Amino acid sequence: MKGSDLFLKPERTHKSHRGIIVGFDPGLTVGIAILDLKGNLISLKSFKKIRKSEIISHIIDYGRTVLLATDVCPTPKTVRKLASSLNSKIWSPYRNMSVESKIDIVDSYLQNNNKDKTSFVLPQNAHERDALAAAVKTYRDHINKFRQIEKRAEKAKLTESAVDAIKAMVINGTSISNAIEQINDIIKADSISTESDKNLNTTHESELEIQSQEIEEQVNETIITGSNEIKEADDKPNSNEIIISKLKHKLNLQQNYIDNLKHKNNLLEEHIVVYRAEISKLQSKVDKLHYSYTRKILQKKELASKLAIIKRLQEKYIDEKARRSELEQKFRSKKDIKALELSENAVPVKIIESFTKEGIREACDRWKIKRDDVVLLKNSEGGGSQTASMIINLGVKTVITMDKISDPAENIFEKNMIPLIPASSVEMTSMSEFYIVNSKALKREIKRWIKEVNNQKKKEDKKKLLKLVDEYRAQRKRSTDQ
Repeated sequence: MKGSDLFLKPERTHKSHRGIIVGFDPGLTVGIAILDLKGNLISLKSFKKIRKSEIISHIIDYGRTVLLATDVCPTPKTVRKLASSLNSKIWSPYRNMSVESKIDIVDSYLQNNNKDKTSFVLPQNAHERDALAAAVKTYRDHINKFRQIEKRAEKAKLTESAVDAIKAMVINGTSISNAIEQINDIIKADSISTESDKNLNTTHESELEIQSQEIEEQVNETIITGSNEIKEADDKPNSNEIIISKLKHKLNLQQNYIDNLKHKNNLLEEHIVVYRAEISKLQSKVDKLHYSYTRKILQKKELASKLAIIKRLQEKYIDEKARRSELEQKFRSKKDIKALELSENAVPVKIIESFTKEGIREACDRWKIKRDDVVLLKNSEGGGSQTASMIINLGVKTVITMDKISDPAENIFEKNMIPLIPASSVEMTSMSEFYIVNSKALKREIKRWIKEVNNQKKKEDKKKLLKLVDEYRAQRKRSTDQ
């Protein structure tokens, strides 16, 4: 039978369904450590330049991956892809595991789990060590749950393979009670199916045995009877016709037996056809389940991809919405400023947050500062002659200050006749993101500042003139004395 090889390899079938924890260290040299769900090390190897398909084949040979472990955070893309191919959950630490911690984990594990020194296993390189450390850390994080499952399974008298299956179900989100109940249902269904198969096989075997015994008895009887009759014929030569008649009768009986056996053989062949049809149906069912399982995996991957796209679009939408709100606020502010510029009673005041080159550039980008604008220096700290020259080059009309500016900057403003008005001298009103000031009050303060600066210049010019006169008189006096 075509499907009989499924029953000829029970060891491999059981092995392929065993739950395992895989520690994986990606890179040019790949480290792979495999533990069963009891924490026993069943494989520790490293490979250079190995393909993904070969990695998957190596892991599948040891069982079904329940947890794929890594020693770094966040999880590398290679590990995520491998977990998706193996349809397993990923375990990763909340931060990268240090070399010291990995060495401690591996050393303690090997000392506790390698009692037989003849089969003592040691990592051959850092890749195997990292993979083993990740797998052991993952097992230890789940050990309390595993022990709880083993205690409850022991009370329910379940086999080791059943306990292994329950652990895998619990890791994937099923509660312990539900997992045990599902396993018990599967065991009951398997026992009923096995018993019916045994009864059917016993019936067929008994029928065939009876038939073979009947045929053997009939053949033996025919042979004995024929030989006896031949002996009698030798004793009685005149009875040949009677002997021939009897032998023909025996021949007819044998022919009937042969026809009966052919009929039974046809029945058995019909049974074979039925069984083959049943096997074909079961194989089709297996194929459908495999297709459904593969389809669910693909749907899950596609759903995850779509959710990631939706999340990115939502983040982009939130960013764009915030940007739009900011732009609308700037537009309203500029609109208000434009309206105030046309007004005769109020003057908009554009804000420079800091008296630095970067602060002046940001203010220009935001407010589009132009000639004859009034600006407010919120913080004069760090400003000097260069930053003052930048503001002067913008062609502003007046600079309102919140605090005392440096002497070099003040000298530059006075030299270029850009009025510096203290904020305390004028009454400013807040308008969302900028200020306004009364135009008459501003003009008055500008005239006052210009008057003070001119008076100061006159005083300085007078002092210079007096100094020159004094120097001239002193020079004349020296020349006269000579």
